[in-house]
Amino acid sequence: MTERIGSTDIESLVITRFNWDYAAKQPRLRALYEKGKAAQWNAVTDIDWTPQLHYGAPLTDSPSTGAAQARRPDNCPVPRELWNDYRWEYHAWITSQFLHGEQGALLATARLVETAPDLDDKFYAASQVTDEARHVEAFSMYLERLGHGYPINPALHAMLSNIVSDSRWDIIYLGMQIIVEGLALAVFRMSQVSGFDPIIRQITRLVARDEARHVAFGVLALEGLSNELSSREKSDREEFIKESALLMSRRFRLEEVWERMDINVAAGVEFATTDPVMCDFRRLMFSKIISSLAKLELLTEGVREHMEQLSLLRRSVGGRR
Repeated sequence: MTERIGSTDIESLVITRFNWDYAAKQPRLRALYEKGKAAQWNAVTDIDWTPQLHYGAPLTDSPSTGAAQARRPDNCPVPRELWNDYRWEYHAWITSQFLHGEQGALLATARLVETAPDLDDKFYAASQVTDEARHVEAFSMYLERLGHGYPINPALHAMLSNIVSDSRWDIIYLGMQIIVEGLALAVFRMSQVSGFDPIIRQITRLVARDEARHVAFGVLALEGLSNELSSREKSDREEFIKESALLMSRRFRLEEVWERMDINVAAGVEFATTDPVMCDFRRLMFSKIISSLAKLELLTEGVREHMEQLSLLRRSVGGRR
């Protein structure tokens, strides 16, 4: 992997797979493909960009913005006089990570067009590439208006690098469609009702609609695959899931925000990892991932224990923590 100004180059060995059998083999995937074609939207014309956005302006709470960030917890290291600034910084940070993650999805899904074994998978992956390009466009337009952004979080960078550098098509599905897209779906659904800015609520509502299909695509594509894997292959995938969960949970320690606000990073990380509201937020975000892993018979005892250690498992899963 090499770094250049404003970009990253990741080397990978890709086996491009042609499939000369053009008959539809997976009717549910074809149906999802048709649904995706009918649900296209335009970031330029289908979003109302007219509301004014003034970064740093005083924020007021309202019934329509019930975000977890609205009220300052007593144990928060952010001084009361900087709470409004923190909410804007957090907004800029998480929206920036939306953008970076969507570019990762764009590149990973393009890889699936090459590597997926069946034509039905290639069809849907191709339609998702269009979705992801539109998501990158929408979030980049928004951040340009916001005038305030963040570089990619190191944990997210590592996660995306792991995905796009792997030559195994099912790992790309597992990492992107199940884990990254599952996490994004949960965050977008929360943002569309709790974000304080009406433009970002519109964007996340439209993107969440797409992401629900993308996660369904991953589940359909990987359905039954675990029964075909050897013990070693299953162990490899279990380790991949564990590392991915660790990276994605680390993503929300907010080091970049604490550094930019000149707040003690250790104190900020301690708050982010122990505050009950933020812990519940992470569990809620991971609930879709855990549900999908259970459907795919990949929520092994080892994965479950790892999720418990990271405090990511909700009590509703299988009647257990």
